[in-house]
Amino acid sequence: MSKFIGAHVSASGGVQNAPLNAAAIGANAFALFTKNQRQWQAKPLDEVTIAEFQRNCAEHGLLPEQVLPHDSYLINLGHHEAEALQKSREAFLDEMQRCEQLGLPLLNFHPGSHLNKISESDCLARIAESINLALQSTQGVTAVLETTAGQGSNLGWRFEQLAEIIAQVDDKSRVGVCVDTCHIFAAGYELRDLDACSKTFAEFDAVVGFDHLRAMHLNGSKSTFGSRVDRHHSLGQGHLGLAVFEFIMNDARFDNIPLVLETIDESLWAEEIAFLRSLEK
Repeated sequence: MSKFIGAHVSASGGVQNAPLNAAAIGANAFALFTKNQRQWQAKPLDEVTIAEFQRNCAEHGLLPEQVLPHDSYLINLGHHEAEALQKSREAFLDEMQRCEQLGLPLLNFHPGSHLNKISESDCLARIAESINLALQSTQGVTAVLETTAGQGSNLGWRFEQLAEIIAQVDDKSRVGVCVDTCHIFAAGYELRDLDACSKTFAEFDAVVGFDHLRAMHLNGSKSTFGSRVDRHHSLGQGHLGLAVFEFIMNDARFDNIPLVLETIDESLWAEEIAFLRSLEK
């Protein structure tokens, strides 16, 4: 199987449980939080937990590149205030170091928000500087920018914004992108038929480049096209339809990267994974 498909599973009780939760739904990829995503501080990972996480991954055939950790929602790498920016940078570095400890090569994160206090370009430059600082202090972990819906003052909802960040990152080999189907649809990128998907991903390739694609979030959308509202739905429900998932499952450019469900009903995840596999021709 060239497609790595899974979901953002619970790490309740410790990160070592996440690969078990992924295996239970038939996944060969998964996302997780390596700490509580709504708290700034977390106790460090201990050697026993790290070893158990790695053993559970190995036992279920889950390679490090099939895992997509996500950082804390509190972090804003483009914050306009020096103190808040520093706090975010320290928390982001901690997240990168946790991935390093676990032997995981990716960290997915939302780029940042200008909060209507600084210009878009200033915010994008701060995000890039934040990434540079984290990369200088870590090894082997790629910072993976997630496309956003553009809700509020969140940046990363235009491919050009992601490209502007990447252009200012010193080590281009360690910066990537995670495209979220719900988010880019809500941001105004058409995905409701195969031709539209072809055009949207051609635009992504021209502006950002498929060489930077490191992961996908596969989500339906409760929000309407171009609404810039971030509301996930189950596959086939809401406004997005199923064409984009058929497109992804049959395009080799999406091989060998984590394809992760963040759909709203986790009781459907096993069924949704099986459905995605059934789309492969």
